[in-house]
Amino acid sequence: MIKKIRVLVAKPGLDGHDRGAKIVARALRDAGMEVVYTGLHQTAQQIVNTAIQEDVDVVGLSLLSGAHMTLFIDVALLLKEKQMDDVLIVGGGIIPQQDVPGLKKAGIAEVFGPGTPVEDIVSYIKKNVKR
Repeated sequence: MIKKIRVLVAKPGLDGHDRGAKIVARALRDAGMEVVYTGLHQTAQQIVNTAIQEDVDVVGLSLLSGAHMTLFIDVALLLKEKQMDDVLIVGGGIIPQQDVPGLKKAGIAEVFGPGTPVEDIVSYIKKNVKR
């Protein structure tokens, strides 16, 4: 039996809008992945602790508040500290294009903006997850 891809969908920081994260979580689940959703207002440490506890293959971060350059990078650094380099990290939300190269350099594999078809996110994860 093939192991299902395990994805943690997380909402770091004080961003209180989670409609998009829930839509993505549902699409990933419908595509056959196991999805854990953290809920709102998570710290980077809480997200990483959950990623470890749930033994996830992917961490999906969703943020609309503008704090992505701090919070996404904090999560990536903490995952690296915990030797979780094999975890694929993706991000989404309101992310200015000029910030994407810095996020990628910090370890965020891909950034999905508003209006990205959920099929594109599913496809990206399936093609790039490390098993």
